[in-house]
Amino acid sequence: MVEQDPSVSRETILGGGSPTPGQGFDDTPIGAAAARASQILTPGGAGELPRPQTTRIITIANQKGGVGKTTTTVNIAAGLALHGLGVLVIDLDPQGNASTALGIDHRAPDISSVYELLLGEVRLSDAIQQSPNNAKLFCVPATLDLAGAEIELVSLVARENRLRNALDQQTLTDLGIDYVLIDCPPSLGLLTVNAMVAAKEVLIPIQCEYYALEGVGQLLRNIELVQAHLNPALHVSTVVLTMYDGRTKLADQVADEVRRHFGEKVLQTIIPRSVKVSEAPGFGMTIIEYDPGSRGSMSYLDASRELAMRGVS
Repeated sequence: MVEQDPSVSRETILGGGSPTPGQGFDDTPIGAAAARASQILTPGGAGELPRPQTTRIITIANQKGGVGKTTTTVNIAAGLALHGLGVLVIDLDPQGNASTALGIDHRAPDISSVYELLLGEVRLSDAIQQSPNNAKLFCVPATLDLAGAEIELVSLVARENRLRNALDQQTLTDLGIDYVLIDCPPSLGLLTVNAMVAAKEVLIPIQCEYYALEGVGQLLRNIELVQAHLNPALHVSTVVLTMYDGRTKLADQVADEVRRHFGEKVLQTIIPRSVKVSEAPGFGMTIIEYDPGSRGSMSYLDASRELAMRGVS
């Protein structure tokens, strides 16, 4: 039995469930969600989290598609920003889904993107855009040009270090960035290697479904190779369980198996499967802006709080 962190709601741990019936509107599911949303949207309502001593650079990676990698990146970023921390999301996926979810128009002509940043054509300060949803949330967007970057990077000098060299610490300090979250494509190619060389931590999202751990072994081997040859400081710091469906016994079995394998690296917070979470990017929002009182929003807020507190401790 995992001891529950008092800062993480019981509803989030279980991945769902309705509030206990009682007296008054706030004790109904709709009323409770409305009360939570009102509290979250009140200035300072989410509270503030302690800032890390140095900027934490975290790569979110899993070469298996559809595990909630981009969703986890943008929603944890939004959760950290809501708690008063400065967050930069670097979108390394040519699809640009993270950019879309953060409300960044990455299809505009002549936009400075992560593609130009990797090729050394622009500086970090030129490529960063502020999310319209939060003054503390920033993004280096991805464009379709990034799809060809793997080929172009092959012939460049220090091809695995392009992103690390581009992350200008002075720019991060000037913007008050506490966290840099790098959203990787669903592959183990040169873009993902760049993300691992630039970061110190890897966060792995794993869905609570069949074949959950399939492919994770290859990811861990790649991390070990990067550790051995390019970035000795890199390590897996966090594992997040996503797409939890409390109606199935399989979800609990997968969660137990992941916890046995990764131990304390697994967040206590479990992200439930939610239609609302999938809808939010279509409106250029994270779930925290789209439906702040929902289970998905509360789960990602808890996950961001847990991630931040682990880093400080």
